[in-house]
Amino acid sequence: MAHENGINGDTDSETVELNPLRRTRFHVNRVDSVEGRTSLLGEQETKKSLRHMTREALPRLDNYRNIMSIQAAHRPSLDELHNPTLLNKRSGSHTLPITDVKLPVSGIKFGWIQGVLMRCLLNIWGVMLFLRLSWVVAHTGIGQSILLILTTTVVTTITSLSMSAISTNGLIKGGGTYYMISRSLGPEFGGSIGLIFSLANAVACSMYVVGFCESMVGCLKSYELCIVDCASTDIRIIGLTEISSKNIDLSGNSVVMFAFSLIGCVTIVFLLLIVMVGLEWEAKAQIGLLVILLAAIVDFMIGTFIGPKNDEERAKGFIGYNADLFMDNLHSDYRYSEGVKHDFFSVLAIFFPAATGILAGANISGDLKDPQSAIPKGTLLAILLTTLSYILMAIMVGGSVMRDASGDINDLRTTVNNSYVVQSFLDVRNDTSEENVTIVGNWNETIWSVYGTKFNCTSGCNYGTHNSFQVIELVSAFGPFIYAGCFAATLSSALASLVSAPKVFQALCLDNLYPGIGWFSGDKDKEPIRGYFLTFIIAVGFILIGELNAIAPLISNFFLAAYTLINFSTFHASLARPIGWRPTFKYYNMWLSLAGAVLCVSVMFLISWWTALITLFVVLALYLVVSYRKPDVNWGSTTQAQSYNNALTAIQQLDRVEEHVKNYKPQLLVLTGPPSARVSLVDFAHHITKNQSLFICGHIIETSISYKTRNNMIAKCTSWFRANKIKAFYSVVDGANFQDGTTSLLQAAGLGKMKPNILLMGYKQDWACCSRENLNMYFNIMHKALDMHIAVALLRIQEGLDSSGVITEVEEQKRFVPTVIPANQSFSQLSQASSTSDISIPGSPAPKRSKVVNEYPNPLANEQQRENRQNITPIAKEIFNAVTKFQKKQKKGTIDVWWLYDDGGLTLLLPYIISTRRNWSNSKLRVFALANKHSELEYEQRNMASLLSKFRIDYSALKVIPDISKPAQSSTKNFFDSLIAHFQQCDNTKDSDDGIIRESELIAMKEKTNRHLRLRELLLENSMEANLIVMTLPMPRKGAVSAPLYMAWLESLTRDMPPFLLVRGNHTSVLTFYS
Repeated sequence: MAHENGINGDTDSETVELNPLRRTRFHVNRVDSVEGRTSLLGEQETKKSLRHMTREALPRLDNYRNIMSIQAAHRPSLDELHNPTLLNKRSGSHTLPITDVKLPVSGIKFGWIQGVLMRCLLNIWGVMLFLRLSWVVAHTGIGQSILLILTTTVVTTITSLSMSAISTNGLIKGGGTYYMISRSLGPEFGGSIGLIFSLANAVACSMYVVGFCESMVGCLKSYELCIVDCASTDIRIIGLTEISSKNIDLSGNSVVMFAFSLIGCVTIVFLLLIVMVGLEWEAKAQIGLLVILLAAIVDFMIGTFIGPKNDEERAKGFIGYNADLFMDNLHSDYRYSEGVKHDFFSVLAIFFPAATGILAGANISGDLKDPQSAIPKGTLLAILLTTLSYILMAIMVGGSVMRDASGDINDLRTTVNNSYVVQSFLDVRNDTSEENVTIVGNWNETIWSVYGTKFNCTSGCNYGTHNSFQVIELVSAFGPFIYAGCFAATLSSALASLVSAPKVFQALCLDNLYPGIGWFSGDKDKEPIRGYFLTFIIAVGFILIGELNAIAPLISNFFLAAYTLINFSTFHASLARPIGWRPTFKYYNMWLSLAGAVLCVSVMFLISWWTALITLFVVLALYLVVSYRKPDVNWGSTTQAQSYNNALTAIQQLDRVEEHVKNYKPQLLVLTGPPSARVSLVDFAHHITKNQSLFICGHIIETSISYKTRNNMIAKCTSWFRANKIKAFYSVVDGANFQDGTTSLLQAAGLGKMKPNILLMGYKQDWACCSRENLNMYFNIMHKALDMHIAVALLRIQEGLDSSGVITEVEEQKRFVPTVIPANQSFSQLSQASSTSDISIPGSPAPKRSKVVNEYPNPLANEQQRENRQNITPIAKEIFNAVTKFQKKQKKGTIDVWWLYDDGGLTLLLPYIISTRRNWSNSKLRVFALANKHSELEYEQRNMASLLSKFRIDYSALKVIPDISKPAQSSTKNFFDSLIAHFQQCDNTKDSDDGIIRESELIAMKEKTNRHLRLRELLLENSMEANLIVMTLPMPRKGAVSAPLYMAWLESLTRDMPPFLLVRGNHTSVLTFYS
């Protein structure tokens, strides 16, 4: 033994070497041989040195924990392993300083027996077991009562199977049912059902307290004691006050009753104090209550076999087991009760809360050692045990207690004398002397056990299963045990509900799904003290109702709604089949879960259709509130997974749909850079797509950027889109010049048939002064797009599109906060900027519009802001108007469409789409077209009018231009010559230079140049007051026209004009006049 433990001096060296092994997770007590020790030590040395040989992390549980967990470990990032040069460039750490980390407070954790099984048993064996089971048997009979119990069992079993699947699909935290539904179906469903479920538990707490009070009233009546009326008034008082004196009769004394109400809510306050002490004491109380409850059930069963102990019990309807009585009670006997004509489903509504205890264990999931194992085992076993006990007790009640009895021994004797005595037992039937009555009494037990199936009540039947809720106490071997069991059942259920409601509500508050409820959450790792008090207040309000049968249906629909969503969650997860759906509990079926959900909804409406409608309306209203607030949560719900499945399926189906001109959609790739840098361009594109077609904002960055920078840019741009209510995508290409990056976007952007068919760019206003390389790249992009049969559109506004220099100031202005801008920032500087150049520093996207919350606020920020406001200069109004040009409603005017050449109709379609938008509703279309000859003017005009009519395009005016070939004025020619002077070929210019305009080119393009100059004159004459001009883009013929000459044409058309859109379709029809 000494050798094995390293105590012997001869083994000191081995002891030193083996010590590291004792610090590992697997403790080695014995090594059989030196060779085995050597091999093990060599392996250990390898493991020990591995961390010094590589930065790679081995698979560990802590690597997969939530990043906010105190136990979370951080594996090396891909950049750290793949690109070590980035290690010294990291801008900061994701982790908070150690001093800022709060260690979680670890509370008591329960196993599956104490945490789930016992709680479920105590909740299911609740008030209904002792106070309403006999009443249920009276109405439904033994046969239908078993069917009713099995109906609730089917609902709860299916729900438990679904709940078990959800609870074993990952770690379950605090919040129970709410946590499972919210993380499965998303915050909308989770938030609505969480609030309802919290309320249902609070109301259930009041129901159990009322049940306790009802049994207390019955106990007082058995000792001939009353407070006021031995009925609902007493229930209210006991619910609000604990009576300790048995000899006080306060009948009719409303003043004293009111005083009792004011003294304190002793019963529920007592429960509240137990909960406030802590769950450990609450769990100990539950154990004691369960023991009492089990003893009471055994007491009842023994009592049924013992039979009635005296004539008084027989007079109250308890006659012991009897075959005739069993057959009489086998069938239903629905009657009016409390003004309601009962049927199977109305009785089910009252009894169903007995089945709601299945969630008692799940509701404290955060306090369980192993929720994944405990919830399925404990819940399903509890359902099995309670179902068997309910069925057995229903049979026992039906076989031994009559439906109606008066409780009067005289009625008992009268009944025996007049109706139920066999002739051989009474020699003198008509003799009613005291002696014969005594003889009858002596033979009572025998006679009643054979013939006593009905009771002839002469003064009203106040006993029997139909009329008394204290039947279980009557039948028991020792009555006080039943009262103790009833008190234990009701108080334990109330205790569980008092714990469940605040726990679920605390989880809901911590997620901050609804405004104004966060205050009730308290600290995350502490008890929800405020939630306990809120539950207490709600429970007291419902205790004042004082009627158990009135409260029970109120919560049945709430619990059924929760069960519906639990079942639907499992079905939806199985249907969506996300990769993360891997429950370890395998005994579930998606179609069974769906059937369970349908069954729950059906039972809701069968119980009470109007209550079901109210419940569904409340769920829908709460759902819409969360949907409207759009909480910033990402829980990986099946709704998110289904969104992906729906999108993928839709795109795959779209690929199988043949394109048709009637279904044409303009799908835009817009070269914006960061969207916030070219707000006007984004707004204009948004008017075309308007959330109804594809809109991609492309950004090309010449230098390479890191993965983290790329993700930050995408996140900021997506947030900017959301803040500005624009449905668009952002795509960034890095490590490529403008031409190559745009080519990549044209080739790869989109998916299937959801890909761009129009390339929209800003007009390059600095074409005359930029480098020849940049000019040629801009020109070549148009060639590339047309080569790919993608339409090209260029937008120009005179103020310029690039607003990156002032976007932050403009956003501040829009929030009515004046800010400082550089004194030299002006209108002209905006117009000189290129609309297609890279405007951001690599890795530093432009700021978004939405308000940014500083994670580590500066306490001096407000003081600094006040100081800055003293020296502010308002943003130039012209700059503000330029940036927001297309966000405002346009003045009354026209959209002038210069449909010069037939490009498939895109030049006409785009302005028509824009004219249908609200901001352009005051702008009417004016169409301008060309005529071949002056003599054909009238014919061309009729032809164009007919075409527009067939296309169903509304227009206010149509003008055909007959003299487009007329020579331009000399002033216009001089203007054009000044544009191209810098690019014309000189004597020392090389012939291979593609950034010049050769004389031969000017001669070859003389007529075309003249047409463009003539168009400028017509534009100046007709369209200077238009809100927007749309014109067919001149065709940039490959090898025929150079970039400078082509840009000079465009400059001639667009300079000093209103907002100008040049469009060239891909010459495929986008308009049709066929139906």
